[in-house]
Amino acid sequence: MTINLRDTGKKRVYHWNKYHIMHGSRKVASISKNGICKIYVKKLMPYNLYLEQAMEDDIDIRVQNLDNFYHWCASRVLTLDRAYAKEILNSIGATQLATDRDRAHIALSYHCLSLMDIYWTKESYERQDFATLNLFQNHLKSAFVDVSLRGKEMTIENSHLIADDLATQGCYPKAWIRREDGFYLMKDGGEEPVEQELLASKICRCFQLNQVKYEEEFYDGQKVSVSKIVTSLEYSIVPMEHFEIYCMNHEIGKMQYILKLDAYSYYMMNIIDYLIGNTDRHWGNWGVLIDNKTNKPVRLYDLMDFNKAFQAYDTIEGAKCLTVSNKMSQKEAAIEAVKEVGLNQIKEIDESWFKDNIQKEMFTNRLNVLNEHM
Repeated sequence: MTINLRDTGKKRVYHWNKYHIMHGSRKVASISKNGICKIYVKKLMPYNLYLEQAMEDDIDIRVQNLDNFYHWCASRVLTLDRAYAKEILNSIGATQLATDRDRAHIALSYHCLSLMDIYWTKESYERQDFATLNLFQNHLKSAFVDVSLRGKEMTIENSHLIADDLATQGCYPKAWIRREDGFYLMKDGGEEPVEQELLASKICRCFQLNQVKYEEEFYDGQKVSVSKIVTSLEYSIVPMEHFEIYCMNHEIGKMQYILKLDAYSYYMMNIIDYLIGNTDRHWGNWGVLIDNKTNKPVRLYDLMDFNKAFQAYDTIEGAKCLTVSNKMSQKEAAIEAVKEVGLNQIKEIDESWFKDNIQKEMFTNRLNVLNEHM
């Protein structure tokens, strides 16, 4: 697919007529360049995309539709706080993505494909189908591994290759690798974050919860953490920051919904984050697992992302808990969680895993605090 660009002084004009928003093989909505949209299957709409069917004279709604569409597309491209983001963009000759519209048209250039879900886009005249485009079934080349993990610039003619790397968010260097049994996410960021993630993953396995397991590997002579993909053609993930948009547009109480859906996983997340001192559980770092057949949540998705573990680890209280709506410390949230679901430890923690005695002592103290409230 090609998006035609024309320079007009300082502004670049993007030429397009109508886009179809696809969910797998089904067309769920379409939007024209004038903001007129049509929704075909409302229940299959993306959680973070709100469109209204408007008449020609509903200018405000049409403008809002375009803004919402561009924002949704932009959410499917990397952000510039991502390590080596500029190198990745430079290697395909892309802009530095100053606006939502710039980011959107980069994403649209590879059909807004992602490994997080089965949504994609195509222009009304295009004949591509999901079976030949989706990232789960079609081979991804490894051209972006070096540039993603090491910031090595390269010249790549096929801009669709950028989809290999754009399918995950975060600020650390990372890249998807295809193996015989599926995709794996390889993460770098330096020795300390990698060690933190590996240690935190070992600790997590001593508790009963759905979790992403991180293993140690080496890439280009340096240690990295590797984990298997949790999404597929059957299941997608929606981060809480996107689910919140859905809740606002449908007047749903998000926390009430989450606790009804999967209180156990929610409380165990707060317990684990307190124990390992994870300070990065923002609303883009946890969310719901979606059944792609129904587009409905089935539970919280597996607990993941531990490369900022053992932070704010100098006091027993920990940092502010980011997953609660009121002001609570991680200790307070974890104690509340233990009272609700218990500690659910299934194995002993091996003290030899800790290379730092201060970390070992703080972890032990925090575990003792929670045991006292069982």
